[in-house]
Amino acid sequence: MAKILLVEDDEMSWDMLSRRLQLKGFKVVVAVDGEKAVEIAQSESPEIILMDISLPGMDGWEATKRIKASPETSAIPIIALTAHAMEGDREKAFEAGCDDYDTKPVELLRLLNKIEALLQKKATV
Repeated sequence: MAKILLVEDDEMSWDMLSRRLQLKGFKVVVAVDGEKAVEIAQSESPEIILMDISLPGMDGWEATKRIKASPETSAIPIIALTAHAMEGDREKAFEAGCDDYDTKPVELLRLLNKIEALLQKKATV
């Protein structure tokens, strides 16, 4: 069972998405801000991270950069999730170190396909 770190500051959003992911067999750990995301990535070693971009304090861009800069966590795939999809956000996500990008509201099947693809890619590296 793969462990997912879900970084999301909106309680209703993380509650709903974490339940849906758990029903699909994933173990879900939640962080509500960027600082916690960096801490939990280090301590929990998740197989994948779903990173909200708009977070209080340290935003998702900075948290991603820090996670990818650390040798202990740099190989963890990160999918950026954003509700405010602006032109250039996709490119900004990849520049920050994200491995994929998706928009909110989350379309579960599309997100699951992205998660599975990244987990398979990670397994073959």
